[in-house]
Amino acid sequence: MKEQFTQQLNAYSRWKEDTKRQITTYRDWLAAHDMSSPEDDLRIYEIIDALESDNITIGFAAEFSRGKTELINAIFFANYKRRLLPSSAGRTTMCPTELFYDAKADKPYIRLLPIETRLDDTSISELKQDPAHWISIDLDIDSPQAMAEAFQEIIKTKPVPVDNAIRLGLYSREEQKKAEVPPVSIEIPMWRHVMISFPHPLLKQGLVILDTPGLNAMGTEPELTMDMLPNAQAVIFVLAADSGATKSDMEIWNTHAQTFRGNHQTGLIVVLNKIDTLWDELQDEAAVQRNIDKQCRDTADILGVEARSVYPVTAQKGLLARVKNDDVLLQKSGLLALEATLSDEVLPAKQQLVRNNITSRIGAMIETTKGVLTQRLDEIQAQMDELRSLSGKSADVLMETMQKLRMEQGIYQKDVENFQTSRHVLKRQLIALVESLGLDALDHLIAKTRAEMVDSWTTVGMKAGMKTFFDGARDTMTHVNHQTEKSNAIVQSIYDRFRDEHGFSDLNPTLFATASYTRELDQLYRKAEEFRTSSVTTMTEQSFVVKKFFVSMVSHARNIFFRANQDAEDWAGSVMRPLAARIKERKQQLEKRLANLQKIKNSREKLVENIAQLEAQSEDLMQQLDTINGILKAINTPLPVAQDPQQPAAAAL
Repeated sequence: MKEQFTQQLNAYSRWKEDTKRQITTYRDWLAAHDMSSPEDDLRIYEIIDALESDNITIGFAAEFSRGKTELINAIFFANYKRRLLPSSAGRTTMCPTELFYDAKADKPYIRLLPIETRLDDTSISELKQDPAHWISIDLDIDSPQAMAEAFQEIIKTKPVPVDNAIRLGLYSREEQKKAEVPPVSIEIPMWRHVMISFPHPLLKQGLVILDTPGLNAMGTEPELTMDMLPNAQAVIFVLAADSGATKSDMEIWNTHAQTFRGNHQTGLIVVLNKIDTLWDELQDEAAVQRNIDKQCRDTADILGVEARSVYPVTAQKGLLARVKNDDVLLQKSGLLALEATLSDEVLPAKQQLVRNNITSRIGAMIETTKGVLTQRLDEIQAQMDELRSLSGKSADVLMETMQKLRMEQGIYQKDVENFQTSRHVLKRQLIALVESLGLDALDHLIAKTRAEMVDSWTTVGMKAGMKTFFDGARDTMTHVNHQTEKSNAIVQSIYDRFRDEHGFSDLNPTLFATASYTRELDQLYRKAEEFRTSSVTTMTEQSFVVKKFFVSMVSHARNIFFRANQDAEDWAGSVMRPLAARIKERKQQLEKRLANLQKIKNSREKLVENIAQLEAQSEDLMQQLDTINGILKAINTPLPVAQDPQQPAAAAL
């Protein structure tokens, strides 16, 4: 029987496929009704491509020996009926490891990034773009034994001279001075980052698992805290019942897990692992449960969360239960409650983000199409009423009707000319907005800051350099906000004019928003301060840590402005399309009404024929509206929640 998380992930995968089909149907409908454009085709292509490459990332954060890799085995890979990822005593994750499915690759693989790449300024995300930097190993997916042996590679270490370890940022002069006997060599991880691709059913449906190393390794790879973990849909923070919340556990919680919590309403999950150490055969089950509950309450108090937000589990017993098909032990392991939260909260939250993205990028297009069809239907109904009212009337009445319509057409034409003038004003303002988000000025600031910091490796110097950079970035964002306000005001005034004067009451513009980018910059600055002042930074060679951190920080900041620039360009190119489409439609309908009246003037027999044609058009338009409404409804259909009545889900943080 499939587990709840698997069922919900399958449902999410089906929802994405259904959504892609609906968007494809909409694209084909536009082409069939001569309503498509190159810009719309490109946007639809980008939406479909984004859905196909969409994934759900679940990150695991914990200090060494807390059992998080065993937890991954128990939740996701128990169907292999063995311990797939290395998690035995004394064996632990030495570097960040991503498990996913690469549909573009010819075969399953393990790619390992040598630890020596830490000497470069290139970020991990950039290195991912070039396989030449990685050592690749083929995976034999037909043999679980061979796969398990291949996965042993990710925990390998090697001895290097102390000076090499210091240059790599994995050892510091301070540690060397404190040692009673200075070491000759240091044992370090062989790999900086590992990517594993194989066609596991869950991974093929878009699941990505990020297994992180302990505190020291996490602290020296700032991309983990700044990019990888914050971009996950859920982060599972693992503590061990036999050790409690140690100082290093709290360091990970405060520096890494809490950062995720600041960016997400849900998705941060606390797991108290190894509760089987509290199982005592000399006590009854009620007493054991009281001890476990107390441990959860104590953990919650230390972390500052609600007790119901702490999930007591035993990953080892859960894996054993699934290998041996022991339902009683599985229930006792606590895994089912954890999986219920992943399926009932994390997956629907992810789907909501995806649906919001679709709505913001293509929803306005579909709503515009719906608005055009609705307006067209209203105009046809008005024409039918107009023609029916002329039945049996004199030619003078017909001429009077045509004269009024020509006057209406003339007034509307002047408004259209005013609209074109307003668009020219708006175009200049939109250019100013996009230019304010251009990367040239930011790249100049980056180069200037880097130059000032090259010879300043003291803490004071680094802090001054970071302040210089962020002050400049914040000043730029303040200017962007000003340009955004001016752009939004012009857009709103143009829409208001046509809504008030021509009855486009259902038409409201999508305004540009910069609050999320400003918030990201502020959060990035706080992360910089937290990292700079953390104990890990103190214990690591200062020049190396700050250098790598600054590279990651600047890269992240540049990415914020890059995304804002892309979004601004996209918004600038599309914000007036809904109104322009409605204006064009009204103009065409006025012309058609005049043409029909002219035909009737020339031949009264055309009256009945035109009414019949309009009735047929009205029926066709109603069918088209049904099609468009069906597409909108399908896109907005929520992901069904598969609730297990025997195991209600506890709330995530």
